Amino acid sequence: MEENLDRRRLYRVEVWVIKVIPMLLALTSLLNTILSYFNIDAPILSYIGGVSILPLLFLYLSSYVFRFCTYHRLFLHYVSLNWILNIVDYYWGIPVSDKSLFLLYLSITGAFLYLILYFHQKEVKKNKAAHQ
Repeated sequence: MEENLDRRRLYRVEVWVIKVIPMLLALTSLLNTILSYFNIDAPILSYIGGVSILPLLFLYLSSYVFRFCTYHRLFLHYVSLNWILNIVDYYWGIPVSDKSLFLLYLSITGAFLYLILYFHQKEVKKNKAAHQ
């Protein structure tokens, strides 16, 4: 009985961690973008929130396995888009000024924040209606 209770707790912690990690990755990505624009190098952000393809695939797969809503996946989409833009800019260069590129990143961030809030509110209304 006690072992079963421990497994349930561990399962809940695992689901919670998989839900929170994309949010932390998005936050570190945003902080890294802002600091990079002001020429502040913060390698600790790359160590904490650096993402490669395999962990990103794992997070996407986990979001489907645990049936997360669109709201949670939007953080992964945001991180993926930032990651792709960073790679394109690093290897091929995006032919715009630093200020324009920074404004592009901020625009993308604003658009994703709007979508995240929209889908979060939609989910809250859906859950509220289900409980009535």
